[in-house]
Amino acid sequence: MANDHAVQDQGDIPTLEWSSDAPRGGKAVMNRILKENATVPLFFGQTLIQSLRDVGYNHTTSALCEHVDNALQAGATEIRVYLRQSGKQGDYQIDGAVFDNGAGMSPSVLKVATAFGGSTTFGNRNGIGRFGMGMKTAALSMSPVLEIYSWQEGGAIYNMTLDVDAIGRDRRNLVELPEPTLLTELPGEVADLFTKPMSYPKDRADQRLFVTHKDNLAEGLGDHGTIVYMPECDRLTFAKASTLVDHAVKEMARVYRRAIGSGLNLFVNNRPVEAFDPTYSMANARHTRIEDLAVKCSRLIISKALDVRVSENAGATAPVAIKLYKLPIEEWSSLPRKTLRNDLKVFDGNTVSILRNDREVFAGSMPWLTTRHSVTAWYRVQIDFPGALDEAFGVATNKQGVRLKGYVQDAIKAAIGDEITTINDEIKRFQAQRNSSREPAKPSASEARAGDADPFQQNPLGHLTTPEEESQLEENLRGLATTLRRDSETEDQVLERVKNSRYIIDFKHDEYWPFYDVRHRFGRVILTINSAHPFFSDLYEPVRKMRIVEPAQESDDVVSDHPVESRDGAIVALELLLLSLARTQSRLATANEEARHLLEALQREWSDTYRIQLTM
Repeated sequence: MANDHAVQDQGDIPTLEWSSDAPRGGKAVMNRILKENATVPLFFGQTLIQSLRDVGYNHTTSALCEHVDNALQAGATEIRVYLRQSGKQGDYQIDGAVFDNGAGMSPSVLKVATAFGGSTTFGNRNGIGRFGMGMKTAALSMSPVLEIYSWQEGGAIYNMTLDVDAIGRDRRNLVELPEPTLLTELPGEVADLFTKPMSYPKDRADQRLFVTHKDNLAEGLGDHGTIVYMPECDRLTFAKASTLVDHAVKEMARVYRRAIGSGLNLFVNNRPVEAFDPTYSMANARHTRIEDLAVKCSRLIISKALDVRVSENAGATAPVAIKLYKLPIEEWSSLPRKTLRNDLKVFDGNTVSILRNDREVFAGSMPWLTTRHSVTAWYRVQIDFPGALDEAFGVATNKQGVRLKGYVQDAIKAAIGDEITTINDEIKRFQAQRNSSREPAKPSASEARAGDADPFQQNPLGHLTTPEEESQLEENLRGLATTLRRDSETEDQVLERVKNSRYIIDFKHDEYWPFYDVRHRFGRVILTINSAHPFFSDLYEPVRKMRIVEPAQESDDVVSDHPVESRDGAIVALELLLLSLARTQSRLATANEEARHLLEALQREWSDTYRIQLTM
């Protein structure tokens, strides 16, 4: 851009076209430098600090997590996040704060930590933070003012403040930080966070106050700790504290699940945060306390360790741990939808969870690794990597998400791709079998209707009439019944159903079968529908879920405005279409061996053609 070009001729001084709300001090400095050809600083403090307000966090919780990260790195065992709301509806003021009982900072370290890029662990990949930017950018992304209070002995609290507006008015070429201010106690508005209930949660029983009386605050704060305070936040994801709090609890429960599981006491507005494990493998996570769960945890399918290059052309590698878990679909799929969706959060889409140094940096879907099918709700992939692989996994400075390099994706897919294909097929098979289950001991509407219509056919199905034939038929049907038994059906029930049914629909899940198969056994037409064929998922199952709505019956010349629901619907018509095909095919095949082979070839060719057309 033209305005970025260096000034080559001192006599050609450009006019600054700054916005009206730009920092006045910064504009004065810029004009002075251009006119006097003064030394140009590497960073213009007045404009840089305002620009950093727009670093960009996905949401307020992401910014708050920066402070939680710093607290964990400082060895904190208790961390409290506060979002205090005051004012009237439509004009709320929200103050944010994060307290931790970590090591605290000496005055010199506090001053360095307040500077952008100031860090005692810069570039160290063993912890959570690396660059000395997170605390400042995160706080200023929420509020124009950052106040830091830190202490390493009781009653000696040091304070540093960054005020965007005040710095913007500074007319010095070099913006310097002042010395930390020594306080004997916290300012009243900060102290109130620890001694008064928050406006949300509304039920005070849900809040565990830091201290119950202000006289106990000094003792509660202890000999070391840090408070990051952000007053009058003007850039928040949500306007109300209640929504901010609920979102923070939900996200932090997952992001910091390992730290919480290892003993960290984390609170948001005095509400304890319980660890939530999207893989359902942690024995002390929240899901294990949900009632009526016969099986509490997922099952580990495979655990793989692989060495990944720190960059595409590097020789050095670092270890990555990959685990694949299968949720207990057999036991959980029968739970109420509310339990699955709201309590267990099975369908939140967190198929893949990636953790850097035990802190989650990504949770969501990765279709290149798994699939876009709904089966992904029933298994989880967890990937752990160390900080040495930050570039390989594409982790940004604010730890929001990952952007895996191609060679990393290839290595991960090669490691567990076959297992994911297998688990996809297993879950599809289970879902298809469950969806195809019928009411035990009772023919379906289409089976019954086909049987009722058979006497009216031109060539009814044959009957055995002699006592000897009837005796043999009983034995044959008993053997047939064992192959057609439904879930929860007793031996006597299935035998009775098969004896009384001339038409029987069964289900099979086989990737290599045609979409239907026909057998004619002992006077019965048996239609087998293949739940692995796309015919089942794309046509049969959607039609089976349909219901035809018909007008209510007229009574006394009055027609009700409320329709009634037909129990038959389009599925009966579809099943009768298939049963009539099965009946015709079985009769022709029984009468002529050549016709049987021809029909079987037609069945296979038709199914393969149909499969390709549906899946292209």
